[in-house]
Amino acid sequence: MKTFYIKSLGCKQNQLEGQIIQNELVNLGYEQVQNLNSADIYILNSCSVTSHSDSQVNYLLNHAKKINPNIKTVLAGCCAQTYKQHENFNYSNIDLILGNSEKMNIGKYINSLFNLEQGFFVEDIFQKKKFENKFLYNPSSTRVSIKIQDGCNNRCSYCIIPYARGNSRSNSVENILEQIEIVNKKNIKEIVLTGIHIGQWGLEENKNLLDLLKKIEKTQIPRYRLGSLYVNEIDDNMIEFLSKSEKFCPHFHLSLQSLCDKTLKNMNRNYDTKLALKTIEKLHKNFKNPYIGCDIIVGFPYEDDEDFKTTFNNLETACVSSIHCFPYSKREKTPACSMPQIKDSIKSERAKLIDELSKKLHKIFLEKNKNTYQEILIERKSPKTGLYSAVTRNYIKIHFKSDDKNLRHSLKTVYLGDYELE
Repeated sequence: MKTFYIKSLGCKQNQLEGQIIQNELVNLGYEQVQNLNSADIYILNSCSVTSHSDSQVNYLLNHAKKINPNIKTVLAGCCAQTYKQHENFNYSNIDLILGNSEKMNIGKYINSLFNLEQGFFVEDIFQKKKFENKFLYNPSSTRVSIKIQDGCNNRCSYCIIPYARGNSRSNSVENILEQIEIVNKKNIKEIVLTGIHIGQWGLEENKNLLDLLKKIEKTQIPRYRLGSLYVNEIDDNMIEFLSKSEKFCPHFHLSLQSLCDKTLKNMNRNYDTKLALKTIEKLHKNFKNPYIGCDIIVGFPYEDDEDFKTTFNNLETACVSSIHCFPYSKREKTPACSMPQIKDSIKSERAKLIDELSKKLHKIFLEKNKNTYQEILIERKSPKTGLYSAVTRNYIKIHFKSDDKNLRHSLKTVYLGDYELE
């Protein structure tokens, strides 16, 4: 029996796909092990969102060969899909490369590891027109991710992901509802709708995300949560529908990237600051204490001190709940790569300021919720601390002690003032 060790990097979708790969190999008779020394095969399900991601891939593959010279290495995922664009790869430490389409059918290629010296299997991802429906129910999960979409039709000037994932492709309503029914029967109380760009769900059939949400609202699942959205994908109709929903968790993650019009234009984003701020204002108005997280890139080409200050002040005014900040990372072959670059020291300083702002805003968010009663989903009990962890609908995490051994997967209304919030 051949053994394998798998590591998945990057976004929630990649983590989910890593679990699907793992499950397929086990079903094929491979044995999963927990360390590289005892593995015959090392599968690195990679991310390529930043240059750091690429460096990490190189390091991990080199490290694997160093500690286990006989191990067969598989580079899969986004970094594999765009491998021709990475000039500094050490290909001598890679035995098999599988693109994002090929990795989802790993059983078709895995045996070639022991028949070939080296094999690269990466189709043109833009030729892929249909969504590949693969579902995995993980019994260890309390909140189950349902993959509704893949790819992206946008071409932001800094982003390599469309070249790794292709154009937007949507899972069918029938498949999604069937998967929700499966997890509901397993006593799962919450699902998370994931994808590379879920706001583009349904475009192929002239549908939109709201059409899908109306179908999900009629299922028996008690709670659902959304992945990342653009602000121009949250219109008044969606806000009105979600604000009246008994199942929707008021947790928004906005792909903002900047709140300065000059920078947004250079990024080739398809909205402006006015729309972004107006949308956030509507979310605050129509939902009680919603969690509003966002992504921000600092140090983008041409961003001067005044541009950064504009973004900083707008984030503070918008009073978002948290900010996931990235220093701009140059990606080869993208338009932003040829723009004038900003010094790393300036990027780091700006990222530090945004991180400090995020902590301040998150503290304000928690204070607003402190004296409220909220429904929590109890997730798991730590074997080390003996504490249960739980999450509210608006994404506040709490920990508590209980002698009851059967709380996992249950919903309970509690007074948040009795707990430390995070």
